[in-house]
Amino acid sequence: MINRDKLLCSSLLLFLLVLGGCSKREDAGTEAQRDRKFQEMMTGVTLVGHSTRLDQSGMFGEERYSIDKVSKLTSDMWLFQTRLNYGSREIPVPIPLTIRWAGDTPVITLTDLSIPGVGTYTARVLLYRDQYAGTWSGGTHGGQVFGKIIHERQR
Repeated sequence: MINRDKLLCSSLLLFLLVLGGCSKREDAGTEAQRDRKFQEMMTGVTLVGHSTRLDQSGMFGEERYSIDKVSKLTSDMWLFQTRLNYGSREIPVPIPLTIRWAGDTPVITLTDLSIPGVGTYTARVLLYRDQYAGTWSGGTHGGQVFGKIIHERQR
């Protein structure tokens, strides 16, 4: 009977350890800390990468998205101060974007957002460390987007 009790106790202990390990999550800190880190991550950066099209094979040439700064407007709405290349000119364009969080990872979320002079887009773009990846669509086309987040000091 003692062996059976030891086995049951050992099994219970193992189960609790496994359960504890599965429920353990990385501490993302307070919302204020998370927001501050996100602002630092996305201030003075250029997203440099490529995109694909669902209806064509291969990647398109290098794409650049300049972000001067981001500031929080509401609980999940952020204002991105961007610069878009339009022909030979760079035009400042403020874009309000929703940021959702997947644990400690921010995800840019926009659905049918109309950017005057550019078009209407839907996208989900995950930002992690110095990389980004996601999906996009606009009108009758769409695809994937991915690349590096380059900070001004790295240019």
